[in-house]
Amino acid sequence: MNKAVFSIAIFIIALISSTNTFAQKFSKVDVSPMDASSYPVNWRNSDKLVKVVYSRPQLKGRTLDKLAPKDKVWRTGANEAAEITFYKDVTFGDKEVKAGTYTLFTIPTATEWTIILSTQKNVWGSYFYDQAEDVVRVLGKISKSKESIEAFSVVFEGEEESATMHLGWGNTIVSVPVEG
Repeated sequence: MNKAVFSIAIFIIALISSTNTFAQKFSKVDVSPMDASSYPVNWRNSDKLVKVVYSRPQLKGRTLDKLAPKDKVWRTGANEAAEITFYKDVTFGDKEVKAGTYTLFTIPTATEWTIILSTQKNVWGSYFYDQAEDVVRVLGKISKSKESIEAFSVVFEGEEESATMHLGWGNTIVSVPVEG
């Protein structure tokens, strides 16, 4: 066999054999995509006070009470429970909290929302929530949005070392101050 033909044959066999190596199966975009919100909001500012990583469920014609039932611990988003990182010691609501990463749970009620910071990590939903791992519980101030917020959202606003975290969904906005 000619050396050139042999080289081409080897190349073709190698090419055919290698297609499985590169045929990765990537998942579709999640229906409740992961997002992050931080303060200061300017993404170029690496000196953050706080960041929340969460998934964004959508109402899709359902009620907030159906997705975040009243008087029950909720994962504060979808999929994995939300995580909040404080990059320095803060006052969260009216409680002192050390710098670190915590799981963010909430308990919606008719008149107020309890915001919970927990030491639990890598938690799916709130199915295995353990109150013994709570670091703090604070009350969030409730207000109403003029327009319905379709996808659960977390935003921060503030000045310098003083911010307010807003959780918004449907016509409900829950606010908690964060001071560095």
